[in-house]
Amino acid sequence: MALYSTAQHPARGSRAVGRGHLIPIVLAAVLTAGAITLVAYLLWPTWGPDPSNGPARLPISIGNTLFNVPTAAIRMKIQRHSGRQERIDLSFAYPSLEPPEATKHVSTDALEEAMQPIDRIFLSISAHGDTLAPDTRIRTIYPRYLEQGSSPGQDGLTMRAFRDGTPYGNEDLFFATTPNLTARCSRDAATPGMCLSERRIDGADLMFRFPRSWLAQWRDVANAMDRLTLQLHGPKG
Repeated sequence: MALYSTAQHPARGSRAVGRGHLIPIVLAAVLTAGAITLVAYLLWPTWGPDPSNGPARLPISIGNTLFNVPTAAIRMKIQRHSGRQERIDLSFAYPSLEPPEATKHVSTDALEEAMQPIDRIFLSISAHGDTLAPDTRIRTIYPRYLEQGSSPGQDGLTMRAFRDGTPYGNEDLFFATTPNLTARCSRDAATPGMCLSERRIDGADLMFRFPRSWLAQWRDVANAMDRLTLQLHGPKG
């Protein structure tokens, strides 16, 4: 029995010594792994594409008409894909005509204090489906509802009011040349008046919307719409 007890003491001692050597090795391995992870994190490239934004521009076909659309200008996430679509809704900062920055959340109190000024041109592009062309509507439909007289506006802009009780009551028609502009605008009321200006390109209709107050610089607005059309579709064939 004495021999057996004596033989066990060295065995326990050797195991304790083994564990004592193992602890520094484990600690060293943990520290090494941590250092490698830190270096990899610091050196990992951050210049890759942002998956939330995707490509900068998208080829989109509307009414068999191809448009090259800035992804960030598309207002609805469901429309942010290439290929055939029936309609897309866009907005562009004015006067830069760049895609606008992300919308900031505004509190209800801030909205009640003052109406935020509009600094964007809104554009909807949709397949026309053989409906009446915008220029044909101006020539054949609008004259039925307009007042007889016209009013000269600022810098060559002319205005004709729509009669009350017609489908376009409380609106006015503005038109000018050099550059060409035709816009149907609601009148200022509880909310500022807005203008609609339409044009057709092949199988698609483009509807621009902007504040009526911008008509004070109508030439700049007309040129901006021409530039956007050129950017999205290119020159006419």
